[in-house]
Amino acid sequence: MKRHRKRLAVYILFVTVLTIVSIFTGTQTEAEQGEGETVYIVPIEREVERGLEAFIDRATTEAMESGADHIIFEIDTPGGRVDSAGQIGSHIQSITVPTTAYIVNEALSAGSYIALFSDNIYFNPHATMGASGIINQDGTAADEKAQSAWLAQMRSAAESNDRDPIYAAAMADNSIDLPEYGAPEGQFLTLGPREAVEVGYAEGIVSNRAELLEELDLSEATIVETETSIAEELARFLTHPVVIPILLSVASIGLIVELYSPGFGIPGILGLVSLVLFFYGHVVAGLAGMEALLLLLIGIGLIVAEFFVTGGILGVLGIAAVIGSLFMSGYDMVHMSMSIGIAFLIAVILAIILFRRIGLNKGIFRHIVLRDSIATEDGYVSSVNRLELVGLEGNSLTPLRPSGLAELNNETIDVVSDGTFVDRGKKVKVIRVEGVRVVVREVK
Repeated sequence: MKRHRKRLAVYILFVTVLTIVSIFTGTQTEAEQGEGETVYIVPIEREVERGLEAFIDRATTEAMESGADHIIFEIDTPGGRVDSAGQIGSHIQSITVPTTAYIVNEALSAGSYIALFSDNIYFNPHATMGASGIINQDGTAADEKAQSAWLAQMRSAAESNDRDPIYAAAMADNSIDLPEYGAPEGQFLTLGPREAVEVGYAEGIVSNRAELLEELDLSEATIVETETSIAEELARFLTHPVVIPILLSVASIGLIVELYSPGFGIPGILGLVSLVLFFYGHVVAGLAGMEALLLLLIGIGLIVAEFFVTGGILGVLGIAAVIGSLFMSGYDMVHMSMSIGIAFLIAVILAIILFRRIGLNKGIFRHIVLRDSIATEDGYVSSVNRLELVGLEGNSLTPLRPSGLAELNNETIDVVSDGTFVDRGKKVKVIRVEGVRVVVREVK
């Protein structure tokens, strides 16, 4: 009996210990898999530009304020603007929670720079990263100063997370010789998944998000996916370098055509809508502030006032204010200058064509250009031509030095001598009449 009790006690003790160990182990496993943690998924897609920069800023700020434990950037971008990439990289670097870059398809050029700021980098089996040479918008290589600055930025991005900077440099400098990774001298380095793991630029290769979360021990974490809003998508489109000159050109075309159109119609509406879309996109993207909008409204007000005030100064100031508001809204002075130049050139060409075909007989010009003429045949006479006075003789009523008064045919008339002094009371004769000028000569 005692032996059975001892066995029962040992069995109960064994089960109790086993239960405690199981509970502890289970709790530890759940913690390792991220139960109770929150992971934010932030997509970095399409071209890197100021609209994407505004979205990343908003999404990461929202994640931090919501208490995110981990942020994953799903990257699929061919690159884009260097300045926007710099801002995004700095923002990622300032995040205080762990970050992971998951390269879904490609992280080229500016995309590779952004990925380097993440604490971890994982590759999809067919993803690539690199080819980060800096080029101008026309496809030509940037100048040496810009390339040198970009090379230093790539090195710094790699070093920020203790990665060997030589490979980041080779992505931006084709003079670095790395033939073992398919980048001999003259070619930019592009890393595939295996090469990235080998050189320490990737922690692993995963086929999908579920595998990534498992690798990060976050498979049980709460996933929050951030998406661009309709306003942000529209802003990304409207602030695209190709779209900006189109918007400004449509605005100039619409407003120029409206000047030659009776009333206010479709051309004017298109012009104003294009201008509104330009500023809307730049405001949402964080490029334009209230000061730019205020300057725009002041400029439009001055231009309108010019139609009612002579001088032209208000019109010039208004145009200058509108152009100033455009520059204040732009992220690149060179690109904005080019866009405004294209719109201005189109407007001038269109204005010349319309002027030759239509003239100033229609549109708003018919209200501000004086067209009425006063002709003699219509009964308008500016002065009476006194040709009937020629040959008449009379007396000077005042001294003529050379102008004065004379009595001609019992009528006092303003006269002018033919160049000689004529004293009062002398006999004079009208020798010619020139409009209102009656010329006389003293009769000796």
